[in-house]
Order: sequence, then structure tokens, then C-alpha cells
Amino acid sequence: MTRTRVLTALLMAPLAIAAVLLLPTPWLVALGAVVFLAAMWEWFRLCEVEDTLQRTLLLLANLLVMAALVWASPTGSGGSLVLFKLVSMFGVVWWLLAMLWLRHYDFASDHDTHARVFKLAAGTLAVVPAWCAMAVIHAGDPGGDTGLVPDGHVWLLTALMIVWATDTGAYFAGRRFGGRWFARRMASRISPNKTFEGLAGGIVLGVLVALAMAPLAGARAAELPLVALAALATVLFSVVGDLFESLLKRHVGAKDSGALIPGHGGVLDRIDSVLAALPAFAVAKFWLGF
Repeated sequence: MTRTRVLTALLMAPLAIAAVLLLPTPWLVALGAVVFLAAMWEWFRLCEVEDTLQRTLLLLANLLVMAALVWASPTGSGGSLVLFKLVSMFGVVWWLLAMLWLRHYDFASDHDTHARVFKLAAGTLAVVPAWCAMAVIHAGDPGGDTGLVPDGHVWLLTALMIVWATDTGAYFAGRRFGGRWFARRMASRISPNKTFEGLAGGIVLGVLVALAMAPLAGARAAELPLVALAALATVLFSVVGDLFESLLKRHVGAKDSGALIPGHGGVLDRIDSVLAALPAFAVAKFWLGF
């Protein structure tokens, strides 16, 4: 299983990096919609929507929301990201509320209609803002491009690398130091293996990667403290995204969201942290002004 997992990652990572760096924003937004909607399809499974027709209609409804956002954002010069930025901010608000949900494990844990409605709404509030944030970061500021690759493309890669570094740092720090300094686990009912030592390792590596990538995206030395602050917020939100998906899986007794990716489970299993991290990074970036 470990070998399959590594080989799959070695195949997917270069493709993801190439797409982020080389594709124009409209094409990446279209590709991102496919990936995020695939994750939403698996989200419906965790909401116990088993009927294929119902899941298809729900997916189409979310696709129409995405299409409406694009349709409502034209300008004479091609497009406006104001509405996308606003939806990204809604995403940050949602993930702050999700933290409260994590503290109340039993909320919507039953299997009736009302619980399903809450979780379906959560899916839209998680996926659509992340997709908008991806567009906002990738589009960037064309006037500020400093290299062959637009700065916005590098900033999006930076945001993704923060998430990947957080997962890596948390894994190795958790294995090496987990339980040594903090006897209490982060969320024992949701994800018993996550430790505060692992979180610290994820924060350190995530911030370091952000600081290493920022100059490549055109950040000046004076902006690096702001980048570090944005990276810290991105790391913390990514952990919330990961824990929230774990909560959904615990409620229905599922190990993975799907089986599409060999060795990795489903699409949602791979991008749960990204769903929360992208709005956090996008909002931090345009609020802090780097």
C-alpha cells in the first residue's frame, strides 16, 4: 500500500504543478471545477446520499452556482474577481464556524434528513469558496508579474505547497515527538492520531516553505513577515479542513471518501485540507497586501 501511495503521489504531483504553473487561469478554473466537483460527489456519499439521481442533481446545482459566479463576473476587459473574492471571504467565515462544529462532535451526527441538510450545505460552503479562492490567487495581479511565469501562478503553487508541507511536517513530527510534550490529543474522537507536536511540526515546515517560495512569486524582503502570517493562518485552516472531513467519515463509519486514487482513497481525501487552506490564503493575501 505504501509503495502504491508513493508511486501515485509521484505521478500526481508533477501534473498538478505543471497545471498550476502553465495553464491560463480560465483553463485552470475549469480543471479545478472538475476536481472540486469530484470531491463534492464523494462528500454526498459521506452525507449518506446514496441515490445516483439525487447526487447528480445536487452536483448540477453546485455546478450552476459556479457557472452563475462566472456569468456574473464579466467586465469589458475580460472579467472581474470581486465576486470571487467575496465568496472566498464567506469561505473563511464558514471554516471559522466549522471549528465550532468540531467542538460539538455529535452535532448532525444522526442519520435523519435534518443532519443531511446541514452537511450538504457545508459541502457547498467548503467547495465553492475554495474554487473561487483558487481563481483569485492564480489570476493575481498581471501588472506585478516579475518573471516568465505569472506571479499569481507561483502564489497558488505556494499555497498548495504550504498544505503539502504541513501534512509532511505533521506526519514526521507526530511520529517522532507525538505525545512527548502534550499528553492530550488534538481531537481524540475525530482523529486520534493527530497530536499537538505534529501540529507544531506542520506549522514550522509550512511557514518555512512559504518563506522559501515567496521571493519566487515576487515578494519583497519587507513582505516576508506578512507572508509568514498568511502561511500560519493557511496551516491552521488546512488542519480544520482535514479534521472536518474526518468528522464526516466518523459519523458514517467510513475509512475513505472514495477509492478513485490508488493508495490515497478518494479525491476528497486528497484535497480536504486544500478546501480550507485556499480561502484562508487568498483572503490573507489581499488583506495583507503582498
